[in-house]
Amino acid sequence: MDYLKALERAILYIENHLGEDIKVEDAAAAAGYSYYHFTRQFNALLGESVGSYIRKRRIAKAAKELLYTDRRILDIALDCGFESAESFSRAFKSLYLTSPVSYRKNRLDLFIGSKPQLEGERLTHITKNLTVHPVIVELPDIMAAGLRGSTTLNDNVLPGLWAAFMEMSHQIPHQIPGGRGFGICEACGQGNTLYSMNGDVLFSEVAAVEVSSFDGLPASFVPKIIKGGRYAVFTHTGSLSLLQDSYSYIWGTWFLGTNEKLDGREDFEVYDQRFSGYNNPESQIDLYIPIH
Repeated sequence: MDYLKALERAILYIENHLGEDIKVEDAAAAAGYSYYHFTRQFNALLGESVGSYIRKRRIAKAAKELLYTDRRILDIALDCGFESAESFSRAFKSLYLTSPVSYRKNRLDLFIGSKPQLEGERLTHITKNLTVHPVIVELPDIMAAGLRGSTTLNDNVLPGLWAAFMEMSHQIPHQIPGGRGFGICEACGQGNTLYSMNGDVLFSEVAAVEVSSFDGLPASFVPKIIKGGRYAVFTHTGSLSLLQDSYSYIWGTWFLGTNEKLDGREDFEVYDQRFSGYNNPESQIDLYIPIH
Protein backbone atom coordinates (compact mmCIF):
# COMPACT_ATOMS: atom_id res chain seq x y z
CA MET A 1 0.00 0.00 0.00
CA ASP A 2 3.06 2.28 -0.11
CA TYR A 3 2.04 3.62 -3.51
CA LEU A 4 -1.28 4.80 -2.02
CA LYS A 5 0.55 6.67 0.71
CA ALA A 6 2.75 8.20 -1.98
CA LEU A 7 -0.33 9.29 -3.93
CA GLU A 8 -1.83 10.77 -0.78
CA ARG A 9 1.33 12.81 -0.21
CA ALA A 10 1.17 14.13 -3.77
CA ILE A 11 -2.54 14.94 -3.49
CA LEU A 12 -1.99 16.73 -0.19
CA TYR A 13 0.76 18.77 -1.84
CA ILE A 14 -1.61 19.68 -4.66
CA GLU A 15 -4.37 20.68 -2.21
CA ASN A 16 -1.99 22.94 -0.28
CA HIS A 17 -0.82 24.71 -3.44
CA LEU A 18 -3.99 24.98 -5.58
CA GLY A 19 -3.61 28.75 -5.80
CA GLU A 20 -0.02 28.53 -7.02
CA ASP A 21 1.72 27.47 -10.22
CA ILE A 22 1.89 23.76 -9.43
CA LYS A 23 4.54 21.84 -11.32
CA VAL A 24 3.94 18.14 -11.80
CA GLU A 25 7.60 17.57 -10.95
CA ASP A 26 6.97 19.01 -7.47
CA ALA A 27 3.95 16.75 -6.91
CA ALA A 28 6.07 13.80 -8.06
CA ALA A 29 8.80 14.80 -5.60
CA ALA A 30 6.21 14.93 -2.79
CA ALA A 31 5.23 11.37 -3.71
CA GLY A 32 8.86 10.28 -3.79
CA TYR A 33 8.71 9.16 -7.42
CA SER A 34 10.30 10.29 -10.65
CA TYR A 35 8.20 12.43 -12.98
CA TYR A 36 8.02 9.53 -15.44
CA HIS A 37 6.77 6.93 -12.97
CA PHE A 38 4.51 9.30 -11.04
CA THR A 39 2.56 10.53 -14.06
CA ARG A 40 2.01 7.02 -15.37
CA GLN A 41 1.03 5.60 -12.02
CA PHE A 42 -1.37 8.48 -11.29
CA ASN A 43 -3.09 8.04 -14.65
CA ALA A 44 -3.25 4.24 -14.39
CA LEU A 45 -4.71 4.23 -10.88
CA LEU A 46 -7.06 7.20 -11.06
CA GLY A 47 -8.00 7.26 -14.74
CA GLU A 48 -6.89 10.84 -15.47
CA SER A 49 -3.74 12.90 -15.77
CA VAL A 50 -2.22 14.90 -12.92
CA GLY A 51 -2.90 18.12 -14.83
CA SER A 52 -6.56 17.23 -15.32
CA TYR A 53 -6.97 16.47 -11.61
CA ILE A 54 -5.36 19.80 -10.63
CA ARG A 55 -7.58 21.76 -13.02
CA LYS A 56 -10.78 20.10 -11.80
CA ARG A 57 -9.86 20.56 -8.14
CA ARG A 58 -9.19 24.26 -8.74
CA ILE A 59 -12.55 24.67 -10.41
CA ALA A 60 -14.34 22.68 -7.68
CA LYS A 61 -12.74 24.89 -5.02
CA ALA A 62 -13.81 27.99 -6.94
CA ALA A 63 -17.36 26.61 -7.28
CA LYS A 64 -17.71 26.42 -3.50
CA GLU A 65 -16.44 29.99 -3.19
CA LEU A 66 -19.05 31.13 -5.71
CA LEU A 67 -21.86 29.51 -3.74
CA TYR A 68 -20.85 30.28 -0.18
CA THR A 69 -19.09 33.66 -0.35
CA ASP A 70 -19.81 37.03 -1.95
CA ARG A 71 -16.24 37.52 -3.15
CA ARG A 72 -15.61 38.93 -6.62
CA ILE A 73 -15.25 36.35 -9.37
CA LEU A 74 -11.86 37.79 -10.33
CA ASP A 75 -10.54 37.39 -6.78
CA ILE A 76 -11.79 33.81 -6.64
CA ALA A 77 -10.21 33.05 -10.01
CA LEU A 78 -6.81 34.44 -8.98
CA ASP A 79 -6.84 32.65 -5.62
CA CYS A 80 -7.60 29.36 -7.36
CA GLY A 81 -4.63 29.60 -9.71
CA PHE A 82 -6.17 31.20 -12.80
CA GLU A 83 -4.49 34.13 -14.54
CA SER A 84 -7.69 36.05 -15.29
CA ALA A 85 -11.46 36.01 -14.92
CA GLU A 86 -11.70 35.15 -18.62
CA SER A 87 -9.50 32.05 -18.43
CA PHE A 88 -11.36 30.96 -15.29
CA SER A 89 -14.74 31.44 -16.97
CA ARG A 90 -13.70 29.35 -19.99
CA ALA A 91 -12.37 26.54 -17.81
CA PHE A 92 -15.42 26.65 -15.52
CA LYS A 93 -17.89 26.51 -18.39
CA SER A 94 -16.05 23.63 -20.08
CA LEU A 95 -16.50 21.57 -16.92
CA TYR A 96 -19.88 22.70 -15.51
CA LEU A 97 -21.54 23.70 -18.80
CA THR A 98 -22.59 27.05 -17.35
CA SER A 99 -20.84 30.33 -16.56
CA PRO A 100 -19.59 31.25 -13.07
CA VAL A 101 -22.11 34.12 -13.01
CA SER A 102 -25.04 31.83 -13.84
CA TYR A 103 -23.79 29.19 -11.40
CA ARG A 104 -23.78 31.71 -8.56
CA LYS A 105 -27.02 33.43 -9.55
CA ASN A 106 -29.02 30.20 -9.84
CA ARG A 107 -27.47 28.60 -6.74
CA LEU A 108 -26.47 25.51 -8.69
CA ASP A 109 -24.48 22.75 -7.02
CA LEU A 110 -23.84 20.40 -9.89
CA PHE A 111 -23.23 16.68 -9.61
CA ILE A 112 -21.51 16.23 -12.97
CA GLY A 113 -18.04 17.72 -12.89
CA SER A 114 -17.80 17.72 -9.11
CA LYS A 115 -14.28 16.73 -8.12
CA PRO A 116 -13.89 16.00 -4.39
CA GLN A 117 -10.41 15.78 -2.93
CA LEU A 118 -9.04 12.25 -3.09
CA GLU A 119 -7.83 11.15 0.31
CA GLY A 120 -7.75 8.21 2.69
CA GLU A 121 -10.62 5.77 2.32
CA ARG A 122 -11.93 7.41 -0.87
CA LEU A 123 -8.55 7.06 -2.59
CA THR A 124 -8.18 3.44 -1.49
CA HIS A 125 -11.72 2.65 -2.67
CA ILE A 126 -11.25 4.09 -6.16
CA THR A 127 -7.88 2.43 -6.74
CA LYS A 128 -8.81 -0.95 -5.24
CA ASN A 129 -12.59 -1.43 -5.29
CA LEU A 130 -13.87 0.19 -8.49
CA THR A 131 -13.30 -0.68 -12.14
CA VAL A 132 -12.04 2.68 -13.40
CA HIS A 133 -12.40 1.55 -17.03
CA PRO A 134 -15.94 0.24 -17.59
CA VAL A 135 -17.11 -2.64 -19.76
CA ILE A 136 -19.43 -1.55 -22.58
CA VAL A 137 -22.44 -3.84 -23.06
CA GLU A 138 -25.62 -3.95 -25.13
CA LEU A 139 -28.78 -4.92 -23.21
CA PRO A 140 -32.32 -5.88 -24.26
CA ASP A 141 -35.32 -4.45 -22.43
CA ILE A 142 -35.64 -5.86 -18.90
CA MET A 143 -38.92 -6.25 -16.99
CA ALA A 144 -38.81 -5.50 -13.26
CA ALA A 145 -41.29 -4.80 -10.46
CA GLY A 146 -40.81 -3.25 -7.05
CA LEU A 147 -41.32 -0.28 -4.74
CA ARG A 148 -40.65 3.39 -5.48
CA GLY A 149 -39.32 5.89 -2.93
CA SER A 150 -38.31 9.55 -3.21
CA THR A 151 -35.34 11.23 -1.56
CA THR A 152 -32.61 13.85 -2.06
CA LEU A 153 -28.84 13.63 -2.04
CA ASN A 154 -28.71 15.29 1.38
CA ASP A 155 -31.60 13.35 2.94
CA ASN A 156 -31.09 9.81 1.72
CA VAL A 157 -33.93 7.53 2.83
CA LEU A 158 -33.14 4.69 0.44
CA PRO A 159 -32.11 2.19 3.14
CA GLY A 160 -35.69 2.37 4.42
CA LEU A 161 -37.01 1.75 0.91
CA TRP A 162 -34.84 -1.32 0.53
CA ALA A 163 -35.86 -2.66 3.94
CA ALA A 164 -39.54 -2.35 2.97
CA PHE A 165 -38.87 -3.95 -0.39
CA MET A 166 -37.06 -6.94 1.12
CA GLU A 167 -39.97 -7.49 3.50
CA MET A 168 -42.61 -7.36 0.76
CA SER A 169 -40.82 -8.68 -2.34
CA HIS A 170 -42.16 -12.22 -1.88
CA GLN A 171 -45.58 -10.84 -2.91
CA ILE A 172 -44.35 -10.06 -6.44
CA PRO A 173 -45.51 -12.75 -8.92
CA HIS A 174 -43.60 -14.12 -11.92
CA GLN A 175 -40.16 -13.56 -10.43
CA ILE A 176 -37.35 -15.11 -12.46
CA PRO A 177 -35.67 -17.83 -10.35
CA GLY A 178 -32.28 -16.62 -9.21
CA GLY A 179 -33.14 -13.31 -10.84
CA ARG A 180 -31.37 -10.05 -10.33
CA GLY A 181 -32.33 -7.18 -8.07
CA PHE A 182 -32.26 -3.60 -9.36
CA GLY A 183 -31.90 -0.12 -7.94
CA ILE A 184 -33.26 2.12 -10.70
CA CYS A 185 -32.60 5.84 -10.34
CA GLU A 186 -35.28 8.18 -11.69
CA ALA A 187 -35.34 11.96 -12.02
CA CYS A 188 -38.38 13.72 -10.55
CA GLY A 189 -39.47 16.40 -12.96
CA GLN A 190 -38.33 17.62 -16.34
CA GLY A 191 -34.92 18.09 -17.87
CA ASN A 192 -31.60 16.59 -16.87
CA THR A 193 -32.34 16.78 -13.15
CA LEU A 194 -30.83 13.42 -12.39
CA TYR A 195 -27.35 14.55 -13.31
CA SER A 196 -27.33 18.10 -11.98
CA MET A 197 -29.19 17.79 -8.72
CA ASN A 198 -28.49 19.41 -5.41
CA GLY A 199 -29.84 18.64 -1.96
CA ASP A 200 -33.17 20.33 -2.68
CA VAL A 201 -33.95 18.41 -5.86
CA LEU A 202 -35.93 15.22 -5.53
CA PHE A 203 -35.08 12.02 -7.26
CA SER A 204 -36.71 8.64 -6.88
CA GLU A 205 -35.44 5.08 -6.88
CA VAL A 206 -37.25 1.89 -7.66
CA ALA A 207 -36.03 -1.13 -5.68
CA ALA A 208 -37.05 -4.01 -7.90
CA VAL A 209 -36.64 -7.64 -8.88
CA GLU A 210 -36.59 -9.13 -12.38
CA VAL A 211 -39.91 -10.60 -13.57
CA SER A 212 -41.22 -12.33 -16.69
CA SER A 213 -44.69 -10.72 -16.61
CA PHE A 214 -46.63 -7.91 -14.95
CA ASP A 215 -49.85 -9.98 -14.82
CA GLY A 216 -51.41 -9.98 -11.36
CA LEU A 217 -48.96 -7.46 -9.93
CA PRO A 218 -50.41 -6.06 -6.67
CA ALA A 219 -51.19 -2.33 -6.71
CA SER A 220 -48.59 -1.66 -4.01
CA PHE A 221 -45.82 -2.39 -6.53
CA VAL A 222 -44.77 -0.50 -9.66
CA PRO A 223 -44.02 -2.19 -13.00
CA LYS A 224 -40.81 -0.98 -14.60
CA ILE A 225 -39.20 -1.49 -18.00
CA ILE A 226 -35.44 -0.97 -17.99
CA LYS A 227 -34.83 0.20 -21.54
CA GLY A 228 -32.31 -1.72 -23.60
CA GLY A 229 -29.31 -0.22 -25.34
CA ARG A 230 -25.65 0.47 -24.70
CA TYR A 231 -24.40 0.84 -21.13
CA ALA A 232 -21.05 1.48 -19.48
CA VAL A 233 -20.78 -0.99 -16.59
CA PHE A 234 -18.68 -0.30 -13.50
CA THR A 235 -18.22 -2.85 -10.70
CA HIS A 236 -18.33 -1.51 -7.14
CA THR A 237 -16.67 -3.74 -4.52
CA GLY A 238 -17.17 -3.35 -0.77
CA SER A 239 -19.52 -1.49 1.55
CA LEU A 240 -22.43 0.42 0.06
CA SER A 241 -21.43 3.30 2.35
CA LEU A 242 -18.76 4.02 -0.31
CA LEU A 243 -21.18 3.87 -3.24
CA GLN A 244 -21.31 7.67 -3.47
CA ASP A 245 -17.53 7.70 -3.96
CA SER A 246 -17.93 5.36 -6.92
CA TYR A 247 -20.50 7.67 -8.48
CA SER A 248 -18.29 10.68 -7.74
CA TYR A 249 -15.54 9.02 -9.77
CA ILE A 250 -17.91 8.14 -12.62
CA TRP A 251 -19.34 11.66 -12.97
CA GLY A 252 -16.31 13.66 -11.81
CA THR A 253 -13.61 11.78 -13.72
CA TRP A 254 -14.69 9.12 -16.19
CA PHE A 255 -17.62 10.99 -17.73
CA LEU A 256 -15.56 14.13 -18.33
CA GLY A 257 -12.74 12.24 -20.04
CA THR A 258 -14.60 9.70 -22.14
CA ASN A 259 -15.72 10.01 -25.75
CA GLU A 260 -18.93 8.18 -24.89
CA LYS A 261 -22.10 10.29 -24.86
CA LEU A 262 -24.66 10.05 -22.08
CA ASP A 263 -28.10 8.80 -23.11
CA GLY A 264 -31.42 9.84 -21.60
CA ARG A 265 -32.28 6.39 -20.24
CA GLU A 266 -32.13 5.79 -16.48
CA ASP A 267 -29.00 4.49 -14.81
CA PHE A 268 -29.36 1.55 -12.45
CA GLU A 269 -27.57 -0.84 -10.10
CA VAL A 270 -27.64 -4.63 -10.39
CA TYR A 271 -27.63 -6.85 -7.31
CA ASP A 272 -26.98 -10.51 -8.09
CA GLN A 273 -25.37 -13.49 -6.33
CA ARG A 274 -22.17 -11.47 -5.80
CA PHE A 275 -23.95 -9.08 -3.42
CA SER A 276 -23.25 -10.23 0.14
CA GLY A 277 -24.69 -7.47 2.31
CA TYR A 278 -24.39 -3.74 2.95
CA ASN A 279 -21.04 -3.77 4.78
CA ASN A 280 -19.39 -6.90 3.36
CA PRO A 281 -15.94 -5.90 1.97
CA GLU A 282 -16.13 -8.67 -0.66
CA SER A 283 -19.62 -7.75 -1.89
CA GLN A 284 -20.00 -6.57 -5.49
CA ILE A 285 -22.67 -4.74 -7.47
CA ASP A 286 -22.65 -3.40 -11.02
CA LEU A 287 -23.45 0.22 -11.92
CA TYR A 288 -25.01 0.68 -15.38
CA ILE A 289 -24.63 4.11 -17.02
CA PRO A 290 -26.64 4.60 -20.26
CA ILE A 291 -24.65 5.74 -23.32
CA HIS A 292 -25.45 6.22 -27.00
